[in-house]
Parts: sequence; structure tokens; C-alpha cells
Amino acid sequence: MNLANRITIARIILVPVVMFFLLVRYDFGRVVVGGQVITINEIAAALIFIVAASTDGLDGYIARKRRIVTNFGKFLDPLADKLLISAVLVSLVEMQRLEAWEAIVIISREFAVTGLRLVAAAEGTVIAASRLGKVKTVTQIVAVVALIINNLPFAYFGVPAADWIMYAAVAITILSGIDYFFKNRHVIGLGKS
Repeated sequence: MNLANRITIARIILVPVVMFFLLVRYDFGRVVVGGQVITINEIAAALIFIVAASTDGLDGYIARKRRIVTNFGKFLDPLADKLLISAVLVSLVEMQRLEAWEAIVIISREFAVTGLRLVAAAEGTVIAASRLGKVKTVTQIVAVVALIINNLPFAYFGVPAADWIMYAAVAITILSGIDYFFKNRHVIGLGKS
């Protein structure tokens, strides 16, 4: 197994670790940041999530640079991404920091685009990540981190920045999904590309 695939597997292994720190009932301690209280659990979850999310670009870069792209990696990388974001979104809904409809919209888009890619792959076509899709990923990561750390430091000023960033992430998620389907509508028999 090559390095890129090991990094992808490490991202999958970090999914339950992030969920543990988000959902465990035991309080590992609290710190005060700018007058706001945040738990050690939330800080740990945020840091682990950031590390896991950062490996997304790293594994692909290493695979391309070293010319070790494999079918296993092509399968596993997007699966790892979906598992990470879906698990954390569901956890945030459980923590009552995210509305269920927001999680459903994001997760539904991920499944729909994955389905489109599978149909395209069956026809021998590869649907590359679009620029809007990359913006979507970054926006989702920023929104998730902001929600994990309970809107700090913005909560100190009474600004619901985490909610605003998540609304932007949902909007970009919808737009990027529409973009993928419009540009690749020929894959599902709805016209030319």
C-alpha cells in the first residue's frame, strides 16, 4: 500500500476519534477564550478534524507527484471525505449546533454527485473536481470548525458567524451540485455537455 492510500486510511481512522470528542459525555476540562468557555473536548475535536480535513489535499498531491495514483485510492479518497464530513455534520446535529435540514442538504448533495461520478465512471468518463466544488469543500470545513468551537471568538461579540458561514456552505453546496449536474447532464442522458 502506498503513502497516499495510507494517508487516506488515516483520515478514515480519525472519523470515530473526532466523533468521540464531539459526543463523549465526559468533560475533559474547560478553558476560557475571550471570556467564552470552550471544552477541551471541542478543542481536541476541532484540531483532529482540521488535521483529517487537511489530509484530503495531501494524499492526492502525493499520489499525483509520485505517480502512484491507484484505483483503490480513487475509490477510497472520496469515500473518506464523505465519511468525515457526514459524521461530523450528524454529530453537530446531535449537539444541537446544526439544523438537521442543513446536514441533510449537504449529505444529499454529496451522495448525488458521488452517484453521478459512478455513472460517469461506468461509461469511462472521469468527472474532475470543479473550482466551485473545491470552494464548497473549504467553506464546509471552515463552517464545521466554527460550529465545533461554538462560534468562538465571534460569540464573545454576539455575532453568529458560524451560522452565517454554514448558510454560505449550504448555498455553495447546492450551487456546486447544480453545476456538476448541469455540466455533466449528458452522463445521465439529459443533453450534451
